[in-house]
Amino acid sequence: MVTVDSIFTDTIEIKQSKFLAFLMPMALYEEEMKHLRQNHPKAVHFVSAYRMLNELDQIVEYSGDDGEPKGTSGKPTLSVLQGHELINAAIITVRYFGGTKLGPGGLVRAYAEAANTAVSTASLRPYEKLYRQKIQCLYSVISKLEYEAIQQCVVIVHKEFITDGAVVEIEGTQERLGAFKDAMGRMISIL
Repeated sequence: MVTVDSIFTDTIEIKQSKFLAFLMPMALYEEEMKHLRQNHPKAVHFVSAYRMLNELDQIVEYSGDDGEPKGTSGKPTLSVLQGHELINAAIITVRYFGGTKLGPGGLVRAYAEAANTAVSTASLRPYEKLYRQKIQCLYSVISKLEYEAIQQCVVIVHKEFITDGAVVEIEGTQERLGAFKDAMGRMISIL
């Protein structure tokens, strides 16, 4: 499985209809949908599809046709995500109607092509499951902890100061969390 870390976009035109496809991380999906609807008020359809892993590591899939004939836009977009084995990713395709109806087959081809062009522009990376871990440290160690988090590509998700130090929640792959814990040694306590 592969995923993306940022938004990638491409545009195709078929019979004067423009299809603007946006591939993005799942975390940006809702915000980007609002943003696209605001920035493209004359567009007629905002077709979307996504694939994500839930908390049980099950794949959850969605596709929406947004007024296009059922199954002619969202499903072909979802098929592109499936075909490229993308996970925790979404595609939104904005359509500007050009005056010529494409028919069901034409719509399927157009939305699939738009999604494929967005994927072809993307920097795909292998998907790695992220884990969270809570740790505790003394005040005197916090700057070292922040430094090692950057060095080991571990994200500090939350930091709470307590009487004698801090409780910190970190996130990363198992390998990166292990390297972080090794680098910090006895300066931290695992909670």
